[in-house]
Amino acid sequence: MTRLVMVSNRVIDFNAAQQAGGVGVAIYNTLERHSGFWFGWDGRSDETGSPEPKSVTVGGHTTVTEALTEADYNEYYLGYSNSVLWPVFHNRLDLAQFEAGYYARYVEVNARFARHLAPLIQPDDVIWVHDYHLVPMAMELRKLGIDNPIGFFLHIPVGPAQALLAIPENQQIARALGAYDLIGLQTQSDVRNLIDFLQQSVYGRLLPSGRIRVFDSELEIGCFPVGIDPNDFAFGPGEEEALAANDQSEINRIIGIDRLDYTKGLPQKFKAYGKFLEEFPEYRRRIVLSQFAPPTRESVEAYADIKAELESLAGSINGRYGELDWVPINYIHRTIPRGELRDIYRTSRIGLVTPLLDGMNLVAKEYIASQDPKDPGVLILSKFAGSAEQLSDTLLVNPYDLNDIAQCLKLALDMPLSERRSRYDALIKIVRKHDADAWGRSYFAALVKAGHRRAGRSSKPLPEMGRALERLRDAPKKNTTERSPRANVGT
Repeated sequence: MTRLVMVSNRVIDFNAAQQAGGVGVAIYNTLERHSGFWFGWDGRSDETGSPEPKSVTVGGHTTVTEALTEADYNEYYLGYSNSVLWPVFHNRLDLAQFEAGYYARYVEVNARFARHLAPLIQPDDVIWVHDYHLVPMAMELRKLGIDNPIGFFLHIPVGPAQALLAIPENQQIARALGAYDLIGLQTQSDVRNLIDFLQQSVYGRLLPSGRIRVFDSELEIGCFPVGIDPNDFAFGPGEEEALAANDQSEINRIIGIDRLDYTKGLPQKFKAYGKFLEEFPEYRRRIVLSQFAPPTRESVEAYADIKAELESLAGSINGRYGELDWVPINYIHRTIPRGELRDIYRTSRIGLVTPLLDGMNLVAKEYIASQDPKDPGVLILSKFAGSAEQLSDTLLVNPYDLNDIAQCLKLALDMPLSERRSRYDALIKIVRKHDADAWGRSYFAALVKAGHRRAGRSSKPLPEMGRALERLRDAPKKNTTERSPRANVGT
């Protein structure tokens, strides 16, 4: 029986599922439809060396995890993954620590993961690797004789080829990507950028079939936008009436939900909000910006800098415009429970999402899915978020243009109900059509086909793979009365 083997840097602890992130949730939903297991780091540091992986099954879901050493954490995770690849793929070369010498440890950890994973792989397994931490994983598995279909999905954006070429190891990265059968990306722009990079880095060649040749390998690159489960945020029986009864506030809330990260455009958001209060004083005391910014990678210097800047900006704006009974910005530097977040979405007149560059940004989709269809709020979305490619009926802004954001805030606050409903109707259709189930199904089907084509097998899947595709196509949607584990904050 064909199994799906998920591989990612972090694995959900099913006993503490509220810790799951947006990526983890999407993986979890896909695994619900397949037998198999989830392999990766358990989030712990263990100085005893490289212990064998630990397998745990909870509620029918199996995870196989291992610890990192302190050196692994500092050089593989904080180092190469988050101080080189993360800033480069977000086109922030100024923050990349190229000279730090992290690459050797990055490859070493991937090789160790592959050595521990390879003995667990069965001949008919399909392997799906996630995100920038594990670019070399397929190459390391191939070295160990694993010939199964292996796919890679990058949840973050792909910056311009010129940025990726700045990585000293760019040719090694390109060669490692060539070991995959299928690379999935969030947007068409990401697809173009990655193909451009492969062409310039290692003279990758586009073939008439649409595949790209990298050295002696052929792979496919496609766009597979990640979605959410909108049923987790939709109104249930009696909720609409309860919400209306409790909503007595005359203050219009602008909600921001972003990890504390320099890619999220938080300083620009705060500055634009201050500009709005300055230019449109009639709205003072009528609005409040509630910004949740949970901590992330706080030991990386760039994150400490953004935290200090936001605290300074929030204090300055509150000091300049605030009054005894009105605080313009509620800046909250912690995570919030999923249930509370859903209610906050619903009671916010505006969702303000302003990343400078983002893979998808599931918060935008969560905000839409949470709205009251009879009285929906308005989403203001950066045109540089991956979700902007799908959600064209939002108010799209340039996050670098403070005046653009300020003017859109006024437009959103003044927008008549008929227009808000019209925009919501168009947006919710897209969110429902391109949900997490659609993402998992489409990628898995494409990976199975790409794996056979690349390996020179028959273009018709082997019998066991064919049955897997049939089961995937015919499988019912997940029970909408059940809620799967969800993040405190979406991606």
